[in-house]
Amino acid sequence: MAVLRGLRSALDGIYLLAGILASLCLVAILSLIVVQMLARWTGEVFPGAPEYAGYAMASASFLAFANALNRGSHIRVSVLLNVVGPKTRRIIEIWCFGIGSAIAWYFVYYAYRFVYWSWKFNDISQGLDKTPLWIPQSVMLFGATILAISLTDHLVHLFINGNHRIKSDVIEQSFGE
Repeated sequence: MAVLRGLRSALDGIYLLAGILASLCLVAILSLIVVQMLARWTGEVFPGAPEYAGYAMASASFLAFANALNRGSHIRVSVLLNVVGPKTRRIIEIWCFGIGSAIAWYFVYYAYRFVYWSWKFNDISQGLDKTPLWIPQSVMLFGATILAISLTDHLVHLFINGNHRIKSDVIEQSFGE
């Protein structure tokens, strides 16, 4: 039991860490935009700033997925789930998490291959920055892997305990009514 609690704590820590890294990517985007504005005002050139901001945006998106899922921030259409009984609800949720997990792991597999071939062929960006593309692609792969782990975690939790671990934010949901 202590091992499972440790695993649960580690997974929750990974999801939180990914969310923190996503927020740092957003700060990096802001910093890049401000530095690029200052460079333009002074007549200087900051080569690669748009590309780095794009990499940071993709990184922020993929790193935030698992944390947003656990906090109930993803859009879930629960109209059907609210009108069915508990057994049917559980079956539908198992089906949804199963399909979501399968798609996420499928994406991770092909993202890994994408990163591998970018690294193997030394693929670089076409902008002025000449960044090896496997570096920003690796962050995308990392975030996608954490999302796949999170979806699988919820699926396993649904099988074992009968419910998922997504926190419902009732205050956020009440504004839509």
